[in-house]
Amino acid sequence: MILKGTFKREIFRSDTGYVIGLFKIKEIEKDSDLPQNITNTVTFTGYFHELTIDENYSLEGKFVEHTKYGIQFQVESYERILPEEKEGIIEFLSGGLFKGIGEKTAKKIVDKLGKDTLNIILENPSNLYLIPSITKKQVDTLHNTLVTYQESYETIVYLNDLGFSTRESLIIYNKYKDKTKTVLENNIYIMYQDISDITFKKLDEIALKNNYSLSDIRRVEATILYVINEVCYMYGHSYLLINEIYNYTSRCLRVELSKEEFDQALDNLMLDVKIIRREERFYLTNMYEAEDNITKRLGYLMRTKDNTNKKLELFVNQVEKDFDCFYNEKQREAIIKSFTKNLLIVTGGPGTGKTTIINGIVALYKEINKFSYADLCKKVALLAPTGRASKRISESTNLPASTIHRFLKWNKEKDTFQVNEYHKSDVEFVIVDEFSMVDTMLFDSLLRGLKYDTKIILVGDYNQLPSVSSGQLLKDMIDSNCLNVVELTELYRQKENSNIINLAYEVNSDNLDYDTLAGSDDLEFFDLDSSKVMSKIMEISKEYINNDNYQILCPMYKTLNGIDRINSNLQSIYNPKDKSKKEIVINNTLYREGDKVIQLTNMPDDNVFNGDIGYIEEINNGAKKEVTIMFDDNLVRYTSSNFNKFALAYAISIHKSQGSEFDYVLIPVLKEYGKMLYRKLIYTGITRAKKKLYLVGDTKALEIAIKNNNNDIRRTTLKDMLIENILNV
Repeated sequence: MILKGTFKREIFRSDTGYVIGLFKIKEIEKDSDLPQNITNTVTFTGYFHELTIDENYSLEGKFVEHTKYGIQFQVESYERILPEEKEGIIEFLSGGLFKGIGEKTAKKIVDKLGKDTLNIILENPSNLYLIPSITKKQVDTLHNTLVTYQESYETIVYLNDLGFSTRESLIIYNKYKDKTKTVLENNIYIMYQDISDITFKKLDEIALKNNYSLSDIRRVEATILYVINEVCYMYGHSYLLINEIYNYTSRCLRVELSKEEFDQALDNLMLDVKIIRREERFYLTNMYEAEDNITKRLGYLMRTKDNTNKKLELFVNQVEKDFDCFYNEKQREAIIKSFTKNLLIVTGGPGTGKTTIINGIVALYKEINKFSYADLCKKVALLAPTGRASKRISESTNLPASTIHRFLKWNKEKDTFQVNEYHKSDVEFVIVDEFSMVDTMLFDSLLRGLKYDTKIILVGDYNQLPSVSSGQLLKDMIDSNCLNVVELTELYRQKENSNIINLAYEVNSDNLDYDTLAGSDDLEFFDLDSSKVMSKIMEISKEYINNDNYQILCPMYKTLNGIDRINSNLQSIYNPKDKSKKEIVINNTLYREGDKVIQLTNMPDDNVFNGDIGYIEEINNGAKKEVTIMFDDNLVRYTSSNFNKFALAYAISIHKSQGSEFDYVLIPVLKEYGKMLYRKLIYTGITRAKKKLYLVGDTKALEIAIKNNNNDIRRTTLKDMLIENILNV
């Protein structure tokens, strides 16, 4: 669909050129039905390199409906419509774009040069001197502005011809402006470092199509950066060794790379400080600086003088009285140290009362400082890496809590945080729950956004899975033996004879007692052949059709008994085909109104986060395909551009379950899961269950998983840095 009309007002513009504005429609060329109640002025969104108020444009795109902002026109491409009639040219020249040119001067110019005024100015600006009283400054303004406009459009066309989409071209132009051609002609791969919206694969394809050789030094350098970034993310490492970088780089280049060429490229990157070498370790600069910054900040907090209060014990007694509870020795130690120490780590397995400790810490802070509820909300930040985990803290403490991304005001357009080292938060006290899930780069960003003396409490389970991205922060911090740590060991949340809890500790200690699997009120193990597992999963699941707190957690997506097949089978039981329910196929997966789904990425603008679970409310299968999903009381509308941000959730991965708890959990455990059978993964899955756990599969597979404690060994240097900078100072 094409809209022709006038740009009236800019509502929002990002640094990448993403614009929200108002557009007055004069003409519509449509290839589909218009939404109802469309007026002659509409809100539009899209990427633009320049827009001038009251100028005419042709916008190509489609109407979409935003959950919060209603009907909008989503622009895919656009072009400026230059005026052709004399009146239009006069209006164009005097509209404010050309500084120093008023309506009288514009009329004189058009009267003299006619309908071809704009082309005449571009081709031979000296013709403007035919106009009486015109100045050299006005001539230069008219000519230079028109040339700039023409060049910008030529640059967009140039980028399109190279192979970039219009959206990508506009993002590139907004980054480099008039230097775009020069930058790209010098080194097209520089965009891999400068622009996150364009993948290395896309850049590489375009470069090779435009006369870059397979062994071009610029390609080798970019590939090294890409390799370190991708491999470190895949395995959770902070650094790689030189032979790994060489082997992966050679494979990616698809050409035989000499050692001399590789060494030259690596040296260039180190000279440009894009890679940092420490002994035999090679880091991307941002990763090294992140570990270094974390070390320095934690060291500073450890060296800061302890806080004291003679009435501290009395305050803790008052908190116990208020909550009508009794803290065991370790819990009491954790609560007291949360006041005396400026940095504290509280760790413990399932059932040891970590959430109870957070409540006690917040209550003590409020009691000692005599804060009102409003003061507490202003001074204390309760954070977690996922939306579900932050909701749990909020429900437990009756205080607002948020994800770390939301707290730092993540700008998804620029992939930056608005709360940072230059614009710090005013909070005085931060508690981060489920800290085992936090990666190195995110924690570095959080520390940069906090004042240097902000008190920090980190809460998590040492034995759970580490972050999806690089780092193993909780493990490294505790293993360094140089930070304040309180380990909770006594069971608190559930009675000590809970078989879920017993199994979790047995798995973690590699000491499985088969009596634990014999069957109890809260744990059942079904030792079955792989061919019979699916039918048992279906049988058990039928008992929980109307229970939102039942969840299947599975190690793998593929295989005969993987997440994909379980979801497909459970869909037929939980949400069978019905004429009254609309359906849609997305990436070979069938979705139906009423389906249970999980959010796969953070979408802070819509208040929905990675790991949130909801239900499909409505499917629109018309020309404008849409899926509306209800997450608790939050309705989120998806269009084809973000259909990849959710998936069926009758079964989800154990990784995705981190930060969540469910009353009833079923975990299939089979040899076919191969490398995904390892201790931390199974332990994490087990600890998600609160009331009942079903294990379905093979006892031998469970034994393999328990014995395998080497699958997730990560190479990081935070532990060594902490020891060097704190213990050895």
